[in-house]
Amino acid sequence: MDIKTASSLHRLRLVSAPEAVSFLLLLVCSVLKRTTDFNAVPVMGAIHGILFILYVLFWLDAWNRTKWSFGTAALYFVLSVLPFGGFVAERRLKRAAEAAVIASRARREGVVNA
Repeated sequence: MDIKTASSLHRLRLVSAPEAVSFLLLLVCSVLKRTTDFNAVPVMGAIHGILFILYVLFWLDAWNRTKWSFGTAALYFVLSVLPFGGFVAERRLKRAAEAAVIASRARREGVVNA
């Protein structure tokens, strides 16, 4: 895996958890808006919107660089619209990055001909 691919996956991973948190906070703010006089939906909506746009841009870049199958790319997109999906995406991306590092070290040391 080259450095540009690794960095695109790293960017996607970095934005996935904050995007998930902002989505959950937006849901909480929506409930609070309906049940109390507290209305933070405009602020949280804007924050979540920016993070979601960043997630989609980084997702497109990662899909382009990694040459994911349509199913894998669709999975990461669907995870972005589920309330806890960003956490799942972050965990899957972290595992994939760790596996790539291990494979790279094994190839470099001549342990595996991969």
